[in-house]
Amino acid sequence: MTTMTETSARFREFKMPDVGEGLTEAEILKWFVQPGDTVTDGQVVCEVETAKAAVELPIPFDGVVHELRFPEGTTVDVGQVIIAIDVAPGSGDAPAPAAAAPVQEPAAEPEAEAEPKGRTPVLVGYGVAESSTKRRPRKGSAAAPEAAAVAAAVQAELNGHGAPAAPTPAPAVPVQGGRPLAKPPVRKLAKDLGIDLATVVPTGKDGIITREDVHAAAAPAAPEAPAAVASPVAPAPAVAEAPAVVSDSARETRIPVKGVRKAIAQAMVGSAFTAPHVTEFVTVDVTRTMKLVAELKEDKDMAGVRVNPLLIIAKALLVAIKRNPEANAAWDEANQEIVQKHYVNLGIAAATPRGLIVPNIKDAHDKTLPQLAEALGELVATARDGKTSPAAMAGGTVTITNVGVFGVDTGTPILNPGESAILAVGAIKLQPWVHKGKVKPRQVTTLALSFDHRLVDGELGSKVLADVAAILEQPKRLITWA
Repeated sequence: MTTMTETSARFREFKMPDVGEGLTEAEILKWFVQPGDTVTDGQVVCEVETAKAAVELPIPFDGVVHELRFPEGTTVDVGQVIIAIDVAPGSGDAPAPAAAAPVQEPAAEPEAEAEPKGRTPVLVGYGVAESSTKRRPRKGSAAAPEAAAVAAAVQAELNGHGAPAAPTPAPAVPVQGGRPLAKPPVRKLAKDLGIDLATVVPTGKDGIITREDVHAAAAPAAPEAPAAVASPVAPAPAVAEAPAVVSDSARETRIPVKGVRKAIAQAMVGSAFTAPHVTEFVTVDVTRTMKLVAELKEDKDMAGVRVNPLLIIAKALLVAIKRNPEANAAWDEANQEIVQKHYVNLGIAAATPRGLIVPNIKDAHDKTLPQLAEALGELVATARDGKTSPAAMAGGTVTITNVGVFGVDTGTPILNPGESAILAVGAIKLQPWVHKGKVKPRQVTTLALSFDHRLVDGELGSKVLADVAAILEQPKRLITWA
């Protein structure tokens, strides 16, 4: 799909591209440019989040930013124009930017309203930060003080403060097409709560009414409270000064489920209720593996790469799969076939601010120990920076999830969709262990292997898990079994 169009010889438009595998939408997380900024071919202009990852988008031509079509936090359909570039600045008067309607209420219905600046949701019931109400008045609307006074009077009447007064003009709220600006989910919420959007003071960017604004309008006011508390835009300290009945909405924070987190939820539900999971456990003495890790850290051939127990565990799983290749497969439901994989794309579950993602090391079975260590380091660093690409998460065959870093002994991991097995690694702890007929303190961990019982029966799954455990107990098997 082309990502740009020519509106004239001077202005060019850049469209939201399909940055994944058939994705239909993406959320604009951050703009790195503003109108008037000069951009060059290949310069990153924004960061977007798809259902798979956060991706930076470069502009494919030189020029000056003329217009940003959507604000941060907006979910945009693939193919919609997101930015216009003046490729011939200085050649004449530039036309005014197009109407801001697409920015305020895009054609695509987003999962939830755009969040306030900084992407930090406002806790419902605590009022809105003073800075969020300081907006430039729009043309044709009343002055800000007058609008605020009218809004406060209307809200006070709605909340039961004072006797009904004579009809008061509606607050001067930015409107579009004769109605206040709000996105479909917010309109539905207002309808469900019986709130007239015309009486709600917007705090969202460009005058958009947010979910928090609707909840604030619907929240019951404190009995016998000062008049200042009745205002929906009163700062938090003013509310705290007098006893108040806190609305249930003040006890909850609602987080829109979208992007990576939404995709994770859907994938996990699909996996849990599609693939018949079986999980087996084994507790193993990994003292020799820990000694090997310490020795490798001092080895000059491993200089410059991170050596840790996960590296040896990953290598052990690769050897176990080589010894039991039938376990490296996928279930093709459409064709009713088992697809044997003659390669291993090793997934590593990584916790990120956007949720759990599982990038994988391509052709991990072909890598030497130093190469595997380098690939692991790059994978983890990229995930932590939020730069993992959709391609890096596609095509995995088996996965490792290291819950031990949280001090957890083990768990029953859910399969990554399309994969045959996932190995959970628990915390490595010093425990009493029978070693050579005597009870001694040893480094011990518990492994849990979940597998798709359509592909892997109990015997095969047990062999894979037993092989991993045997290697970690006697890591010299990495040589004798490889």
